[in-house]
Amino acid sequence: MNLVTGATGFVGSAVVLRLLKRGEAVRVLVRPGADLRNLKGLQVEIVHGDLRDAGSLDKAMNGCQRLYHVAASYKLWTPNPQELYETNVTGTKNILEAARKAGVARVVYTSTVGALGLPGDGSPGTEETPVSLQEMVGHYKRSKFLAEEVARRFAGEGLPVVTVNPSTPVGPRDVKPTPTGKLIVDFLNGKLFGYLDTGLNLIDVDDVAEGHLLAATRGKVGERYILGHKNLTLQEIFGTLSRITGLKAPTLKLPHRAVLPLAYMNKWIADWITKSPPLIPLEGVKMAKKSMFFDPSKAVRELGLPQTPVEEALEKAVRWFVENGYARRRVPALS
Repeated sequence: MNLVTGATGFVGSAVVLRLLKRGEAVRVLVRPGADLRNLKGLQVEIVHGDLRDAGSLDKAMNGCQRLYHVAASYKLWTPNPQELYETNVTGTKNILEAARKAGVARVVYTSTVGALGLPGDGSPGTEETPVSLQEMVGHYKRSKFLAEEVARRFAGEGLPVVTVNPSTPVGPRDVKPTPTGKLIVDFLNGKLFGYLDTGLNLIDVDDVAEGHLLAATRGKVGERYILGHKNLTLQEIFGTLSRITGLKAPTLKLPHRAVLPLAYMNKWIADWITKSPPLIPLEGVKMAKKSMFFDPSKAVRELGLPQTPVEEALEKAVRWFVENGYARRRVPALS
């Protein structure tokens, strides 16, 4: 039996689908009242619980041989930053403790490349690039950095934990959507008038899911693996989206020094007036000072991580968003 946390989300649901395609039994931990759209029609056992409630996790872990701990609170703004630490750090400690008590054979912990370092010369980061907590921008990245330290501690104490660090997944079932999915949706809806000079490492979400399963069978305990593929600037990403959709890509390059004051203003409005996510997330703008370029060669070499062309992944994402009503205007190439 496999237990998957975060199974209602973007990456977690992809992991569930991959396991089911292999004919494996899957149990999912979901919070009461969670959005179950990504689990609709799937043959999974649902157990209700909360990572922040250690007592609710033993039942979920009972009888499981593998744990895929994908769940995390992924927010670049929140009115209550402490919730990020309770879910991402304390929640990870709680579920790993439950896994240790249950005697699981393997744990795959889902971290993020956001918890890794970036070289100062602009070259891609690796699993070994030095980084400290002080370099983490914002509460989300800090919480994931600390959670990864928890996972490493458990591995050092004998729990068979392998860590995976997805870069920027794109594809179907991004129901919230994630910040990257929102970027695609905003592109489809003509809300983007410019772009920052930055970049991301993109990968098909289904390749990320396969990377989780490969880490469970081929990964080395205590090691971490970047699940990524292609490094692209934002301009290149929008150019690809333009070719896929037939929509015009934004052409105005926005300097960070011009956008940063707007981001601070948006944060103040969100914090004190609207109490809802800002249009321009401050943490996202700060992160964009460096291109989030990473080298996934270790995962490709040691795990056999698949590398589906990112153009295909972006097209799948676009089609899913259009078919599920996220795009409010006609997309010429898909009409």
